[in-house]
Amino acid sequence: MILSMTGYGKAVANYKTKKINVEIKSLNSKSLDLSTRIAPLYREKEMEMRQLIATELERGKVDFSIWIEKDADDEATPINVALVENYYQQIKALTAKTGIPEPEDWAGTLLRLPDVMTKTEVEVLDEEEWKVACGAINEAIAQLTEFRRQEGAALQRKFQEKADNIEALLLSIEPYEKERVAKIRQRITDSLAQIPEADYDKNRLEQELIYYIEKLDISEEKQRLANHLRYFRETMQEEGHGVGKKLGFIAQEMGREINTTGSKSNHAEMQNIVVKMKDELEQIKEQVLNAL
Repeated sequence: MILSMTGYGKAVANYKTKKINVEIKSLNSKSLDLSTRIAPLYREKEMEMRQLIATELERGKVDFSIWIEKDADDEATPINVALVENYYQQIKALTAKTGIPEPEDWAGTLLRLPDVMTKTEVEVLDEEEWKVACGAINEAIAQLTEFRRQEGAALQRKFQEKADNIEALLLSIEPYEKERVAKIRQRITDSLAQIPEADYDKNRLEQELIYYIEKLDISEEKQRLANHLRYFRETMQEEGHGVGKKLGFIAQEMGREINTTGSKSNHAEMQNIVVKMKDELEQIKEQVLNAL
């Protein structure tokens, strides 16, 4: 089964007063190209997260984000009440001793003093919270994988359609191929007839015709192309990763046989059919870049 490299997943988990958000999206790439945006609290687990994503997704240009939303009450910076009281007593004592007038705006004055509104606590990641975060990460990856599976099914239908079209075009060549031999023979004999004084050995002419026609024979190319089409369909049914790369290699081989058929055609209708096959194959090559 084909998996696409295009996907998207998002998950949200709640832990105490926090909301843990995870978002992950991917596009096609030859290898894994992972970009991360990680909340400071979880940065110590970055390598663990990267390893998990690499194992599950394997290839693609992946953008991963994990961030935290907190309740407004939890986000507010607390006022250091004890420190404010201490400042107040010191200022009162200073004004009494020096005669300097007391501030008219006590609140504004006190709140602007150093460390009154400084948040000094250091948040530490505990195992329980990390377990909740891991659950959200795995859920987002699962969503992305399901998205990839659905996109892969659409790709598979497209590939099947294009392979069927190439096969039908290949079969349509046969009548023109037989017609071509008779036309080649007729063209050569007509050319010789226009030279009355030409003296030639008819047996030798037949030998040369056979040699010429054999050089233009496309039986082997048709057989190999048919084999590649069959192998392409079989590969689409394979389970596991790496199917996209294999399909890309098979498509290259199909292109070689179609190109050789075109160079040997020597017939307008056959060449038109080859152009149509190339167009169908080009669409396969474009889309196979999205297959995992």
